[in-house]
Amino acid sequence: MREIELEIFESGCPRHKVGEKYNYPDDIGKMCTWLIESATHMIKVLRHDGKLGWSYKGTPYEKIINRKGVTTEFVRCPDPTSAGVVLKITATKVTQPTR
Repeated sequence: MREIELEIFESGCPRHKVGEKYNYPDDIGKMCTWLIESATHMIKVLRHDGKLGWSYKGTPYEKIINRKGVTTEFVRCPDPTSAGVVLKITATKVTQPTR
């Protein structure tokens, strides 16, 4: 299992400002429903150590894939205007204490 942090990466939306961070699932009520719903399936994949096939190499959205236990993904909200938001999802592997 991985811990999930959500960060506003780009925004023209008055509700979300670049740099805002949220913990999943604790803070989802603080986010626009459309934004969190557009990310839900990606979050589920990343929480369970899955990976999504695209890399966005050479773009601002280039992903980290399991580097030191961290994987990132980006998703855009469905608003087609300049108010659209890009969300950065960071999944960090939780280390279990040894018994």
